[in-house]
Amino acid sequence: MASRADYLDYTGRADRLSGGARRIPIDTPSGRFHVWTKRIGNNPELKVLLLHGGPGSTHEYLEAFDSYLPAAGVEYYYYDQLGSGNSDQPDDPSLWELERFVDEVEQVRRALELGRDNMVLYGQSWGGLLAMEYAITHQEHLRALVISNMMASAPAYAAYAEQVLAPAMDQTALAEIRALEANGDTDNPRYMRLLTPLHYEQHLLRMPADQWPDPAQRGLAHINPAIYVPMQGPSELGMSADAKLAHWDRFDDLERITVPTLVIGAEHDTMDPRHMAEMARRLPKGRYLHCPNGSHLAMYDDQETYFSGLVDFLHNLPRPA
Repeated sequence: MASRADYLDYTGRADRLSGGARRIPIDTPSGRFHVWTKRIGNNPELKVLLLHGGPGSTHEYLEAFDSYLPAAGVEYYYYDQLGSGNSDQPDDPSLWELERFVDEVEQVRRALELGRDNMVLYGQSWGGLLAMEYAITHQEHLRALVISNMMASAPAYAAYAEQVLAPAMDQTALAEIRALEANGDTDNPRYMRLLTPLHYEQHLLRMPADQWPDPAQRGLAHINPAIYVPMQGPSELGMSADAKLAHWDRFDDLERITVPTLVIGAEHDTMDPRHMAEMARRLPKGRYLHCPNGSHLAMYDDQETYFSGLVDFLHNLPRPA
């Protein structure tokens, strides 16, 4: 008897699961795999595809959208990228490349039948980097773009972490954190005991970690290190110099993105809010939303500002030509 995987490979069509979820076949240089998506709502004119962060996190921390977008009449899609969450998780390091992820997003777009009349691409953190890269390559398929909590330059991000965030930390504790990273000992419980109050609770999500909302806890707990470490690096304080994304820089290419674009930044973010405001100025149809009380997960710690600004942007998009 053929397995479900055999059926999917034979038909090349997405497997429809319960509750609006689908497994979409993705062709890669290493063969065919499947990624998980889930549709919420129904609006033929306004469909938002959500790209989660990481690399290697899951859609789970974006579940805050459930409290705002359905009431605003927005259709949106959760999506676990290959290697993440409910999607296939192949043990193949060659798959963790930016260009392949861009191609994956394009295959998901086609499978979901999204296009320039209705598709808004939203990316948060690494998802924002991926969204920028996709827009530069495939913006003819977009109605609009949202870049949330992501700078347009990995070197600028690393410099901000090193020159602004690190000096503000307790220097004795920082030295111990750096030593643990240098020794490859980030699994040591001491690493998280230092990092959580000094960095996570200040710049990732500004509330005591034991009070973080369940979706945020699940999304962070389920990061796949096989993707995160080679692409971002093992350090939580900026990007490692030998990471695959260390030299990624699209700041001077932002002028090539001509669709309406919302850039969201936060005052206490791991990313430089001034850089993100400048991104919006560089974009031909850019707009900046600043979350004064927020951090990297401003959809939780400055929630009203975040979602009111996002919904306003979506509701006031120009009609497709």
